[in-house]
Amino acid sequence: MTYDHLLSPITIGGVRLRNRLVMGSMHTGLEDRSKHLPELAAYFAERARGGTGMLITGGYAPNVEGWLLPGGSMLRTARGADKHRLVTDAVHEHDSRILLQILHSGRYGYHPMIRSASGRKSPITPFRPRAMSARGVERTVEAYVRTARLAQRAGYDGVEIMGSEGYLINQFLAARTNDRTDAWGGTAAKRMRFPVEIVRRVREAVGGDFVIDYRISLVDLVEHGQTWEEVVELAQRLEQVGASMFNTGIGWHEARVPTIVTSVPRAAFADWTRRLRESVGVPVMASNRINTPEVAEGLIADGTADLVSMARPLLADPDFGAKVAAGRTDEINTCIACNQACLDHTFANKRATCLVNPRAGRETSLVLLPVPTARRKQVAVVGAGPAGLAAAVSLAERGHAVTLFEARRDLGGQFRLAMAIPGKEEFAETLRYYTRRLEVLGVDVRLGERAEAEALTAYDEVVVATGVQPRVPQIPGIDHSSVVTYDALLRGEVEAGRRVAVIGAGGIGFDVSEFLLHDPHEKLEHWQARWGVTDAVDVPGGLTDKVTEEPRREVFLLQRKTSRLGKDLGRTTGWVHRQTLKDARVELIGGVTYERIDDAGLHLTVRAGDGEPQPRLLEVDTIVVCAGQESVRDLVADGRAVIGGADVAAELDAKRAIKQATELAAAL
Repeated sequence: MTYDHLLSPITIGGVRLRNRLVMGSMHTGLEDRSKHLPELAAYFAERARGGTGMLITGGYAPNVEGWLLPGGSMLRTARGADKHRLVTDAVHEHDSRILLQILHSGRYGYHPMIRSASGRKSPITPFRPRAMSARGVERTVEAYVRTARLAQRAGYDGVEIMGSEGYLINQFLAARTNDRTDAWGGTAAKRMRFPVEIVRRVREAVGGDFVIDYRISLVDLVEHGQTWEEVVELAQRLEQVGASMFNTGIGWHEARVPTIVTSVPRAAFADWTRRLRESVGVPVMASNRINTPEVAEGLIADGTADLVSMARPLLADPDFGAKVAAGRTDEINTCIACNQACLDHTFANKRATCLVNPRAGRETSLVLLPVPTARRKQVAVVGAGPAGLAAAVSLAERGHAVTLFEARRDLGGQFRLAMAIPGKEEFAETLRYYTRRLEVLGVDVRLGERAEAEALTAYDEVVVATGVQPRVPQIPGIDHSSVVTYDALLRGEVEAGRRVAVIGAGGIGFDVSEFLLHDPHEKLEHWQARWGVTDAVDVPGGLTDKVTEEPRREVFLLQRKTSRLGKDLGRTTGWVHRQTLKDARVELIGGVTYERIDDAGLHLTVRAGDGEPQPRLLEVDTIVVCAGQESVRDLVADGRAVIGGADVAAELDAKRAIKQATELAAAL
């Protein structure tokens, strides 16, 4: 496949981009303190050097009220702007362009000084905002203008004005959050005045060649959101007053519809982008769940978009653009939209990085320098799960001679199980990437060969990455024919019956429950129906009733603890899994004691609240054991590095495993 459209140049305002690949905004945590600017510069420089045409920073507040967090990122002084020259110069050195995103959190801020269009509290923050006075609105508009001017001083090629995701500008635009009756609310036209004034005054302040990218909410996915007619009218008015281009945003953070998790089909909202492009005369950028060059090229080639915005995919592989240009797309480390190390970190106030690329955000501290020939070692890596694959590849990249042993006849370990889960098919991309990298780097891969302790003595270094095996709880009757372990089920070695009990409600238990209920590779139309998303232009917010189906199985998800099931799932993905099981009528049962298993089924005692424990029999056909894992440590010995599950048996923690493997390789 050729990528002529994605790689073709485009001029926006007075700024020429060498290609149409854009790194969309993502807050990393490096933006909040000026001392981290050298790291931020290295982070962006690596992606500029890797072939990205334009990059957009994480959000910078225009004033204190707009902070996401106390002391969060903000640009409002000339001294601060001058420090940003470190970032912009680093990007320009590699013939890329960079925009600074201006983001006012509005009622989404996590501090008591938040302001919004009205005093309506957000469901995702603990603080209630104060409604801005008319003068306060004017001051906020001027704060946007000041930040844009400072961005220009700092050497940025433009700004992105964040008008999506439910932040302040969205809060002015939607009747849901704007109950004003003054010049800034009461009608759709008055609600639009706020973003129109921001763009108009910014354009007057910065001149004609400076890019003003407006991130527009195409479909809010909340009740009482904007109509499509209002979205188009807003876009046309913004174009008239000076917007250079539009980046597309989908959904508010409080929406009941997932928009960026791995179960969302690729380019799920592209039709909305196409409609906007047909309604305006400036370039339009597609976003949301676009993670491969094939999808990106297709969207530009068929006229859906002029550019494509990717944020997480360029965390995963900073050389994405260069690999496309060089015809090496099979070597791209694809984003799997797991959110575990990027968005989950952001919402936990941690530095964002990437599960499949732990160097993201750590470009200055986690460096894989080539080893001198004199220090080249013969290294054996035992086990080809995520930890072993990452270790083998990273060690080979440094120049070591690596032999990778895997007792099974396929690569992947626990990742191969994960990719069998409906909604996690993207995990196969990581195995594709590692398989190709092993070939390119010349790693000696020995599948179906169990490493023997005596043979390993021939190597200079041995890395034990033998992973985990399911832990089998001591329940009377656990050897009954109805009992299977999760790995046997996911590998297809057994098939579950019509009524299934799942023992263990951690991440694996939730995954197995979804495996029992849904087919993989869900079509877009089915996903939309299941979540109640409509592409009808006459439905405000794009929401409709969910279409519920009769579950293919009756599933009981069980745990010993009395706490809420699934409470330790990912911050940005856990609610999706819980809602999926709820919609499929899975019965979640906590406070369980497993008494015995026999031909009648699974005998329990259930503690509900402060009441007396009650006996219960689940007459099920199959019992799936998801009760944790145990490390496989047969080859652990003094002097050998132990990584991944072999080191700590935890809930399929690929984030820790890959990070640990990469750090080991950097140090060896």
